[in-house]
Amino acid sequence: MRITLLAVGRLRKSPELALIDDYLDRFAKTGRQLGLPPVQITEIDDRRASGMAAEAPLIERAIPQGAYVIMMDERGEQPASPDFAARIGELRDQGRDICLIIGGADGLDPGLRARADWQISFGRMVWPHMLVRVMLAEQLYRAASILAGQPYHRV
Repeated sequence: MRITLLAVGRLRKSPELALIDDYLDRFAKTGRQLGLPPVQITEIDDRRASGMAAEAPLIERAIPQGAYVIMMDERGEQPASPDFAARIGELRDQGRDICLIIGGADGLDPGLRARADWQISFGRMVWPHMLVRVMLAEQLYRAASILAGQPYHRV
């Protein structure tokens, strides 16, 4: 099993990058005992593309073959953290690779969105992509904590 976080744009040294690194490090430590591998980050250079139509083939090529594709989209489902954790646990139990995708500034191409196995949203508001990365990294750590029965997630 592999978990890939695929995002359009490069995140330079910043407070957001420090948070992402912290949450993904926590995820790796907690996930190791659960059979969850560390998250691999793949960044698509958004300077080479202009808009979602140009980014779509770059994203498509970077998706690991056979991976369960979860796309971040404001029109997607809004699962509760325990539901997200349960899905991650089910995919782990099936031995499926997971690819979590965050699009560029214009979002994801409709044709690419149709390829998603699951579209999820952090609410109806639109968030800056660097903050979506932070929130997704935190939710991955929260999912591992829930699966491990740790007290990080309080209902």
